[in-house]
Amino acid sequence: MAVAELESVPQGRAVLRGYQMSASKVREVLDLIRGKSAVAAMETLSLVERGAAEPVAKLLRSAVANAAHLHGLAPDEVYVAVTFADEGTTLKRFRPRARGRAGRIRKRTSHITIIVERLPEARLAVIRAKRRGEEANRRARRVRSSRGESVSTAAEAALEAKDRDESAVQTPSNDIAIEDTEVSVEPEVIEMDSEEVAATDVSGGGVEEVADVVTEAEEEEKN
Repeated sequence: MAVAELESVPQGRAVLRGYQMSASKVREVLDLIRGKSAVAAMETLSLVERGAAEPVAKLLRSAVANAAHLHGLAPDEVYVAVTFADEGTTLKRFRPRARGRAGRIRKRTSHITIIVERLPEARLAVIRAKRRGEEANRRARRVRSSRGESVSTAAEAALEAKDRDESAVQTPSNDIAIEDTEVSVEPEVIEMDSEEVAATDVSGGGVEEVADVVTEAEEEEKN
């Protein structure tokens, strides 16, 4: 009964046989992804630097593709349920040693199996709710971007129409021509007597010179 229930669970399986690496080395990588979702397992394998990480990642992608093809399961709806590595055929080789002896070399192989199954309904509900939220956010961003582009396009069109209207209206020019006129002013000659000059000149040394001239003129009259 339990076997029948397990067989009825939607799952995807992938097997790699005869991989030239010991099963113990492969198991170290398989232990890192067992029980994780397929997406998280792929992210983990992309960071592992062991040699078995690359073939295990390819095998996991194959198992997820089988689950999608057979049962229509999305990659984010499955998790790594079962992983194991069995020992395969061991190739026996030898290396020449001293005194005609031979050293034994064992080239081990392994069979790797990965089984992915559908996540429980509780986890699927959380994943689907998260997916719907992301889709709603993307749709809202697209709507906002489209509305922003339409508003900017309408504003640019309105500005262009306004520029065309302003260029079409011609305003009359009220320029006034102003001619340059030359005004010539002739200096006015004013005649003054020496006494008036002496009375009006009050600047520094000019007063003394005028006084000398007046005294000389009086002495000449007396003589």
